[in-house]
Amino acid sequence: MYAIIETGGKQIKVEAGQEIFIEKLNVEAGDAVTFDKVLFVGGDESRVGVPFVEGATVTATVAKNGKAKKITVFKYKAKKNYRKKQGHRQPYTKLTVDAINL
Repeated sequence: MYAIIETGGKQIKVEAGQEIFIEKLNVEAGDAVTFDKVLFVGGDESRVGVPFVEGATVTATVAKNGKAKKITVFKYKAKKNYRKKQGHRQPYTKLTVDAINL
């Protein structure tokens, strides 16, 4: 069984036991998180939400919070001597999906 949930402005396909990386949540490692914005539940019988599946939730446990690898953002304008170099590390929350509840 799998589900598609919405979190952090993104849609993510999850299965029980899977580890996922999502946009940072304000939770500590070891806490339980419940997602109630379930868009689709698939498996033996599929259920499609309008926009969300009624009564469906996904529970997960927070493994850790962290930051992704650094990316370099470089802006410039040709022939104008404008150059701007900047780095960015996106924060994330790593989750382990426990169950998909209907």
